[in-house]
Amino acid sequence: SSFRGKTVIISGASRGIGKAIGLRLAKDGANIVIAAKSATPHPKLPGTIYTAAAEMEKAGGKALACIVDVRDEASIKKCVEDTVAKFGGIDILINNASAISLTNVADTDMKRYDLMHSINTRGTYLFTKLCLPHLRESASRGRNPHILNNSPPLSMEPRFFSGTVAYTMAKMGMSMCVLGMADEFKEDGIAVNALWPVTMIWTSAADFLMMGGEGKGCRKVDIMSDAAHCILSKDSTKYTGNFAIDEEVLRADGVMDLSKYEVNPGDILLPDLFIDTAKYECLNRSKI
Repeated sequence: SSFRGKTVIISGASRGIGKAIGLRLAKDGANIVIAAKSATPHPKLPGTIYTAAAEMEKAGGKALACIVDVRDEASIKKCVEDTVAKFGGIDILINNASAISLTNVADTDMKRYDLMHSINTRGTYLFTKLCLPHLRESASRGRNPHILNNSPPLSMEPRFFSGTVAYTMAKMGMSMCVLGMADEFKEDGIAVNALWPVTMIWTSAADFLMMGGEGKGCRKVDIMSDAAHCILSKDSTKYTGNFAIDEEVLRADGVMDLSKYEVNPGDILLPDLFIDTAKYECLNRSKI
């Protein structure tokens, strides 16, 4: 496999989409670094960096659990150093850690604003900056280095900002990193892309945020992990600067039946945030 022996750092990988991507790459024999805060169990959400690491190894990869708060430069530096010491380099960085508060201007307290901006935009920028020398080294050794941000297509449409200005700015900041860094790192041969789901994705965090709902109208995390696997398999010197949508990536790769990804087959699917619903057939099918 093209991922055997490749080293992948994933922020926020103790659960959800980050963990799913790690497991998909671990199946191919990758070294997975779980960079997240959850060293001890959360009262309401399952999984820690250690349980995730055990799952990665069971799936066929090697794993390293790193306690990382992406707001803290020293903790990212230590993670990068420990990764290089254990695995000899870094080939892929997945900026997945995010904070969310879907609140309007009046209802967003500045503590929440600062949290979202320091984790989403600044955390992505900082993690990338600290991994950059190692990704350049990976490129010089012909190891196809990639950076993949879990962030939406760039947009200047008011409807995507109105009502959630603070969160939208923080997520679009991650996408602006893709826009600028893809161009800046092009000569190095490092790919920088974004991946975003067209539908809502069912995770333990979504369950917690949506107060249940049994995944109604959602797809499973597997659609994101399969799409990420597909992107990371592409030639880093050719496929860069893209704002990819999970479904489009898989269809382009020949996967036509996406029903296996539905939590409840036949549900009317709910669009994720920042998605132009008119563009996607899957969001416009009526219940038969």
